[in-house]
Amino acid sequence: MTTKRLPAEVLAEARRKDSHLKRTKVLAVVDGMAARGEPVTFAAVAKAAGVSNWLVYAEGVREHIQSIRDKQDAQDQRGPSYSTSGTAALKTDLELSRQEISSLRTERDKLKSSLQRQLGQQLDHVAAGDVIARIDELTRQNECLVTERDALEREKAELEAKLAETEDDLGAARTSLRRMIRSENSAPNVE
Repeated sequence: MTTKRLPAEVLAEARRKDSHLKRTKVLAVVDGMAARGEPVTFAAVAKAAGVSNWLVYAEGVREHIQSIRDKQDAQDQRGPSYSTSGTAALKTDLELSRQEISSLRTERDKLKSSLQRQLGQQLDHVAAGDVIARIDELTRQNECLVTERDALEREKAELEAKLAETEDDLGAARTSLRRMIRSENSAPNVE
């Protein structure tokens, strides 16, 4: 017997599947670019895979792209050995910048997840109290409306009964008036 899944569970599962498909596509694009000897950059991978720049920097994908880039850099360094001290300094600066960016991304991710947890907890506490208060308010309003509806239905029934009685009285009065008019018209005039 299967249990009915909540919409949130269905949505979460769909998001997981979509994320997995996109990540698999990105990894395949990276491998394909490396196999063809194309330079692998984050922007080029995002464009070729048709995904957002954010995804190529996501955990798991970023490391794979970076490892391919490192391999390509190592192969480039084995190439012609006419590098100057200026080029070596630039590569050193680039590597230091990459390390700093990596540590900043790690710190950002930690702060982001911490903030998400805190906001989620606040939302849970606020939302639960608000929802309970709103449910109580709506329940009271519903009870008032049901009571008012019942009173109006009783009043309507009473008014309909009075209307029927009044219509009967009116019909009887008309009949009596007709008889009286006929009897007046048929009685001899005494003057």
